[in-house]
Amino acid sequence: MYAIRTENLTRKFGDVTAVDGLCLEIRAGELFGLVGPDGAGKSTVMRLLSSILDPSSGDAWVNGLHTVRDADTIKDSIGYMSQRFGLYPDLSVMENLDFYADIYGVRGSTRSSHVKQLLEFSGLAPFTKRLAGNLSGGMKQKLGLACSLVHTPKILFLDEPTNGVDPVSRRDFWKILHELEGEGVTIFVSTCYLDEAERCDRLALMDNGKLLATGTPGEVRGHMKESVIDVVTSSARKALEILRAKFTDSTVSLFGDRVHITTSDPARVMSASDKMLKQAGIDVISIQKESPSLEDVFISIGRN
Repeated sequence: MYAIRTENLTRKFGDVTAVDGLCLEIRAGELFGLVGPDGAGKSTVMRLLSSILDPSSGDAWVNGLHTVRDADTIKDSIGYMSQRFGLYPDLSVMENLDFYADIYGVRGSTRSSHVKQLLEFSGLAPFTKRLAGNLSGGMKQKLGLACSLVHTPKILFLDEPTNGVDPVSRRDFWKILHELEGEGVTIFVSTCYLDEAERCDRLALMDNGKLLATGTPGEVRGHMKESVIDVVTSSARKALEILRAKFTDSTVSLFGDRVHITTSDPARVMSASDKMLKQAGIDVISIQKESPSLEDVFISIGRN
C-alpha cells in the first residue's frame, strides 16, 4: 500500500506553475526525501499533500484519502512541520506540548506518558520550563517535531526541518527521524541539503516545479550518463577559472578544495587538464574519475 500517491499534481499561482504534473508513489513506513533548491516547489508540494492548498489540477491521496474530498480527515491523521518555527515563543516547552495535545484532542491516561516519551525522545526533558523563544535553533526544531507527533500520526510531513540548523543538531535530528521510521512512521521530508538526501530510503530531485529523477540514492546517481573528473590542485579557484574557460562544453564546478568536471570524454579532459594546469604553474595533486555525488547528478540533469 502506498502511504502517499500523486497523479499529475499541479498548482499554479497566476502565471507561475509552482508544481508541474507531479507523479509520486511513497510506500508506507518509508523515509522519502524531496530534494531541490529554494523555489523548486517543495513547500507547495508539502501544503498540497497536507490539504492546506488545493491543486489547480491533478490528484493526491494520503493514507488512502483524497487530499481535497477528505481534507478534514487527513489533517487528523498526519503531522505537519512547516519551515518556519510555528510554535509559541512566550510559552514553555511543556506548555507548547500541552497546547498541541489539546488541539488534537489527546486526553486520558495515555497523554501524560506519551508527552513524557516525546520529551525524552527529543532530548527536551531537562528543558520543560524554558520558554520556546529562548531555545536554540536545533532545540526549536526538536520541539516542533515533538508537537507534530503529539497525536501519534501515521504520516509525518517535514518542510526543510534542518534549514539553518548547526551540523550537530542536524545529525541529532536525523537520528530521531530514523528512530521514528523504525517505529513504522512514514516520513516525507523536504531538504535543500544533498548530503541529507543520502540518508533517505528513496528520494526525488525537483527543480522549477518539475520532477527530475526518483529512486534510491544509488538509482538517482545512475541517471547520470557522463563521467565526473575530480581535480585536486594547489589552487582550486585558479584551476576553476582555467578549466571553465577551456571546457565550455562541460560542467565545471567547485567542490570545496577541488574541481569537478562533468564530461562525456573523460580521457581527453583528464589529459588536457593536467597539461594546462601545469603550464599555468599550478601544482596538480591528482586528476581522476570518481563516482558522481547527488550534487553532480542534480547539476547534470538540471541543466538538460
